[in-house]
Amino acid sequence: MSQLPPLLWLQAFESAARTLSFTAAGNELGVTQAAISQRVRLLEDRVGQKLFVRHARSLTLTPAGQAWLPSIHDAFVRISEGTLEVFGSTSEQPVTLRATPVIQQSWLAPRLIAFHRAHPQVSIRVVSAIWPDDFGPEGADIEIRYGKGEWTGVEMQPLGEEQLLPVCSQALAETITAPSDLAGHTLLHAVGFGVGWPGWLQEAGVAHLEAQCWSLTCDNQVMTLALASQGGGVALTHRRLMEQRSDLVAPFELSVPSDERFWLVRPSRRHISDEAESVWRWLCNSIA
Repeated sequence: MSQLPPLLWLQAFESAARTLSFTAAGNELGVTQAAISQRVRLLEDRVGQKLFVRHARSLTLTPAGQAWLPSIHDAFVRISEGTLEVFGSTSEQPVTLRATPVIQQSWLAPRLIAFHRAHPQVSIRVVSAIWPDDFGPEGADIEIRYGKGEWTGVEMQPLGEEQLLPVCSQALAETITAPSDLAGHTLLHAVGFGVGWPGWLQEAGVAHLEAQCWSLTCDNQVMTLALASQGGGVALTHRRLMEQRSDLVAPFELSVPSDERFWLVRPSRRHISDEAESVWRWLCNSIA
């Protein structure tokens, strides 16, 4: 078994060899054309021979690829048949939903609870992602991404315009009545957002104040909001994420707009199950 290439590489070869198209193989497996191409190249490096002849707009199999394809195809057929024999039909797969932890807690959780109560028969699996590279077409039926919506190969639905504002504990808010009162306090920064504390302070007319504040930086908003709720400083967060928070208050009404926003995203060229479609429709309807 240690001599066998990774299963994902073999799967990419089998699909591309059967369809003679990296693009078609990507659509079939729910990944990009580039991912299929990369896996095939890695496989070719492992076996030490070219498996495809790459033309401008098409593929053909090399003699080695033609000789190997029946064995690989038969192996996948046997795996499928064996799985069916032992475990029965696996058609009822859970709907996989990928999102950042903070949007899971503040926006997604109440909507999933409502969906589950209305459709308890639909199985849902929620997975977490933080950085942009954590997102992508593999492994998720629906995603909630943050950005400007400049993605290809996906269908997108914006959650709405975003406004960022400072939040803190009730006790700390009682000591802050004007933006100038932030001097000497800790500003909690969450990296990865286009608008941050410098933008808000400038909008408030106190851009110079940042040099008079302490700073604590985290790689996610879950931690900055947790610190803020425990009196550890003042966090800058999206107004939308305050919907379900009773442990935080906004000491000022001033907020700054962002050209980035949260989006419901799903692959545009993948087969969509009835269950995934029902979750998508529910979340889209809940936006309004």
